Amino acid sequence: MQKKLFTELGLSPETLKAVAKMGFEEASPIQSESIPPLLAGEDVVGQSQTGSGKTAAFAIPAIERVDETLSATQVLILCPTRELAVQVAEETAKLTAFKKGVRELPIYGGQSYDRQFRGLKQGAHIVIGTPGRVLDHLEKGTLKLNNLKTIIMDEADRMLDMGFLDDIKTILSQAPESRQTVLFSATVPKPIAALIKTFIRNPTWVKIEAQELTVPNIEQVWYEVHGRTKVEVLCRLIDLEDVRFAIIFCATKVMVDTLVEHLLARGYMADKLHGDMSQVMRERVMDRFRRRSIEFLVATDVAARGLDVKDIEVVFNYDLPNDGEDYVHRIGRTGRAGSKGKAITFVGGREVYKLQNIIRFTKGKIRRERVPTLEQVEERRANLFFDTLRSTLEEGSFKRYDNHTDRLLDQGYSPTDIISALMHLREKENPKSAGEDIQIIEESDRSRNDGPKRKSGPWKKGGKRPFHRKGGPGRKEGDWGNFPKRKKKK
Repeated sequence: MQKKLFTELGLSPETLKAVAKMGFEEASPIQSESIPPLLAGEDVVGQSQTGSGKTAAFAIPAIERVDETLSATQVLILCPTRELAVQVAEETAKLTAFKKGVRELPIYGGQSYDRQFRGLKQGAHIVIGTPGRVLDHLEKGTLKLNNLKTIIMDEADRMLDMGFLDDIKTILSQAPESRQTVLFSATVPKPIAALIKTFIRNPTWVKIEAQELTVPNIEQVWYEVHGRTKVEVLCRLIDLEDVRFAIIFCATKVMVDTLVEHLLARGYMADKLHGDMSQVMRERVMDRFRRRSIEFLVATDVAARGLDVKDIEVVFNYDLPNDGEDYVHRIGRTGRAGSKGKAITFVGGREVYKLQNIIRFTKGKIRRERVPTLEQVEERRANLFFDTLRSTLEEGSFKRYDNHTDRLLDQGYSPTDIISALMHLREKENPKSAGEDIQIIEESDRSRNDGPKRKSGPWKKGGKRPFHRKGGPGRKEGDWGNFPKRKKKK
């Protein structure tokens, strides 16, 4: 798809001014293809990966179509999560910065109803909310769709996964038939395709090709890691890559809690984000993460969509996601807006087959790497410290301790001994330096038929294992004669 300048898309001067203030000049492919038909009032279905700029793709035309003199809801944007609703509302507020009188309002569960009642009563032009809370307001009569011009479904496939399909159908059935309907989704499973056929009239399809599902700016690697060594390998990679700002995805809330405890104990600044936390706690954690008060955000997939944090260096898949769709949404947190990013995935045992399915889905390349040794990590850490020390010496921006140095020199200690002792004390007091000597099993170092040691089977001690003799070709030529016969009970 060809990119266009925003000035070529027929936008109002106020919107162009807002876009310029946000630092954008050239529209992304999804924006270049979606904005013209949306401005013309056509129904649109857009399929693109997370982080492609689709929020602006549907928000800009929606804002342009709002009549600020009419104090009524004219645009409704449905989002799967509270986090995404807040993100879309923030993006919309930036885009309406120079549109006097245009008001947006996020409505979602966990927030006070009174605040939402007041915002709706004042005539919010653009309402952004989760399907459940939107339906609540429709049933209470506090949200009216009589003057609705546009309804937008963002991350439709995720709303399907979260069980919102019936709510969405109810909301769509209550909207005016003359409305413009817009749907954006990373994937289009059968239920979403049926929804499009039922509720969207002759849509214009804007689709990112399959090879573009994962952003090419993201370097993707995987490591074979077994459960008991995951924490140690994670810390090694963090130190080796000198990662300062990352998201770590886990499969369960319990694993999130456990991993955060391990990271904090090792001296890393980490916090958690999952569904058991209240909305206030989640917003507080996200605010700390955006301000970089914490280095590592450990989260479940509830945070995979809706997070919009700049300059994420690495996304760690501590636990492998269930499918390719979740993988795409996870790694989309890094490498945004043309910047470089990296995704690191841990795979253990039979999970390698699940990884193969993910690779087939994304049509991308995920390179395998060997787990770094402790020696490599220590060497890397020493090099980083040396570079920092050299830069400090060159800049001369440090407090001098000449008296202490002279006292040690007068007592006969050499400068080399003094520096070595200081380095030793630094390593001793740094909790991140402590590493566990673990044995990493690599595929290339073992036979395909060798597996983890198991408890002895029901054969006689010293006898041959049935079905598979040591060094034998396999089950068919196993030694059946040595299988012990069970004694009949008298």
